[in-house]
Amino acid sequence: MNNEAEIIKIKDVRAYVVKGGGADYHDQSPNHWILGYIATPISIYPEYRASRASWGLNVLGSLIVEVEDSRGEVGFGVSTGGYPAAWIVENHLKRFVVGKYVGEMEKTWDQMFKATIFYGRRGLVMNAISAVDLALWDLAGKVRGLPVYDLLGGPVRDEIVFYATGPRPDIAKKKGFIGGKLPLKHGPADGIEGLKENVRIFKEWREQLGDDFLLMYDCWMSLDLPYAMRLVSELKPYGLYWIEEPFIPDDYWSYGALAQILPPTLLASGEHESTLHGFRMLLEAGKVNVIQPDITWVGGITPMIKISALAEAYGAYVIPHGSSVYGYHFIITRVNSPFAEYLVVSPDATEIIPQFSPLLLNEPTPENGRIKLSRKPGFGVELNRKIELVRVK
Repeated sequence: MNNEAEIIKIKDVRAYVVKGGGADYHDQSPNHWILGYIATPISIYPEYRASRASWGLNVLGSLIVEVEDSRGEVGFGVSTGGYPAAWIVENHLKRFVVGKYVGEMEKTWDQMFKATIFYGRRGLVMNAISAVDLALWDLAGKVRGLPVYDLLGGPVRDEIVFYATGPRPDIAKKKGFIGGKLPLKHGPADGIEGLKENVRIFKEWREQLGDDFLLMYDCWMSLDLPYAMRLVSELKPYGLYWIEEPFIPDDYWSYGALAQILPPTLLASGEHESTLHGFRMLLEAGKVNVIQPDITWVGGITPMIKISALAEAYGAYVIPHGSSVYGYHFIITRVNSPFAEYLVVSPDATEIIPQFSPLLLNEPTPENGRIKLSRKPGFGVELNRKIELVRVK
């Protein structure tokens, strides 16, 4: 760190909330595919089965955090969590940021985490910490005139290749993606008929798309162990590349049991996991091959450095959950992150649009299933000031 950067300190932290897409890409119109008939842990209750909006997946909105230094430079980060997370930033986390010099991410993160252990190790608190941490990395890059990926050690490849998550893998293949991840429609509450329908859907896509296109199933924590075992057994002949998040993150033992029958299918999870210790459990007890922390939820870039190193020691891939540009800057610096996820956020999953639209300006979007990152300082994106940002204090 140069002498100029050492004396530049944080003078203010500001938290905002915005509704309508953005970092909370679940905050969509009711007819959006992401809110449709998709298996979830609460699908066992018929009144909450048809729509994920019915049980509140889309209620929180996006969190935006700005950090401003003593010279007026501003970095920002985003997450989900809406008003509750914004309140946590303004009333608890802010004290650990103001007055620090630019670049003091490790100490700041450790203080924020240890000061909130008593009321949060996942969810809202980690979302709030994530937004602060990402804002600090964005600011550090802007102060130094460097992209964040340079601060993380520099790129290990020239471009990032992508798979696409959504209900139209045929469109994804036509647009150059290396694979497609389908949302699982039917969970245990839909019985054997639902399981067979899941298999039929997957089989038809495999026959249409060919053997060289990666196909995965995202189960979003909706399964129990017997159902998952039967589902995997029936899907293996059709080249299931990985099964994702079949169980809630706490059930490391079901992950471990499922892992025994999976190869060559991979076991993926971590979207809703948090802390280095949680990922150690997922890797050791859960035997997971692909870990998927969302960088805007897991605490930001700072803990990702340790989580990725841990995964590498276990021979596991790190394929972050749809973190957009924040994930891209990390992935391009890690040898055990061979490709990235793009979440198709167009309503019918037929168009490739910016994932955090309309929140970010200059957000990179895959072309022919690939992205070359720019050399713009920080994360290389800006807030869209045309949308309404509501300040929370």
